[in-house]
Amino acid sequence: MQTPDFWSQKPGLKSWLLSPLGAIYAAGTKRRLAKGTPERLPIPVICVGNINAGGTGKTPVCIWLAMELAAMGLKPHIVSRGYGGSLEGPVRVDEQIHSADQVGDEPLLLSAFAPVTVSKDRAAGAKAAITDGAGVIILDDGFQNPALETDFAFIVVDAKVGFGNGFCIPAGPLREPISAGLPRASALLRIGDAETQAMFDTRWGSEINHVTADLPQYHGHLETLQTGMDWDGMPVFAFAGIGRPEKFFKTLRDLGAHLIHTEALADHQPLSDRLMSRLLTDAKNHGAQLVTTEKDAARLPQKYRQKVLTLPVRLQIDDAETLKQSLLSAINP
Repeated sequence: MQTPDFWSQKPGLKSWLLSPLGAIYAAGTKRRLAKGTPERLPIPVICVGNINAGGTGKTPVCIWLAMELAAMGLKPHIVSRGYGGSLEGPVRVDEQIHSADQVGDEPLLLSAFAPVTVSKDRAAGAKAAITDGAGVIILDDGFQNPALETDFAFIVVDAKVGFGNGFCIPAGPLREPISAGLPRASALLRIGDAETQAMFDTRWGSEINHVTADLPQYHGHLETLQTGMDWDGMPVFAFAGIGRPEKFFKTLRDLGAHLIHTEALADHQPLSDRLMSRLLTDAKNHGAQLVTTEKDAARLPQKYRQKVLTLPVRLQIDDAETLKQSLLSAINP
């Protein structure tokens, strides 16, 4: 689904009218967490979550964690519910066997960086990962799931969007109020450039400090991976089905690409043969190259994969060494 525009705007009539439903949603999240009995595993669990619905940058964080933990000599294994996939699991993701329809697009992408198990039952998925040799679990999008005890929990937020209008679904983008979510976190990881980081501080800084003054905050930003591709002046037809497609389009423009057309799809939208055939035909008619994100590329039908360019990005974190030391202290007390 596309997130409603009013979610990111100053609270107005729609937000206030829907706020009683938002309060019910928040109460449901609180009740589910209170009733859960988190299970303690014999290996550390690092949760990568958010309190916003939609994309905030969790997948790049999981990739960063998988690479850094492996570099530390640990054995990271990602556990995901496999959003958009049909398999109940637990099942180890194999890109040679599975499709995005079966396991979800994000697990397919993540499987290039670490072993990934998808399971609707997070505890069962984590136990399967342990059997598979995991030394540390990266729990993808599990912050509101009470199945497992965590040793370190990230809340990831897009610095430009922040926490939207501050209301809970459907009045706003939040799965729970920040006053309830932030105190349970180990760190807040804000993703965005210097300008959006400053905007975030202006809008949310005092409220965060009021809720939890001691919460460590880290700044990160996404950088394009150097692949040798010269984007400058390239005529491009760009499409993306991620949380905020406009971020992807801006990145292409910043690289110098000439965007002839942009197509914002719904997050995780299936890339049907009809859709891809239309996009490819339109791009050819304009002498342009079809380009998409890594996550969208995981959903491409096989016959289109050689015809669409992918723009990979990687997370860079300011003061990453301090964060890594905090992680090590949490998982090796």
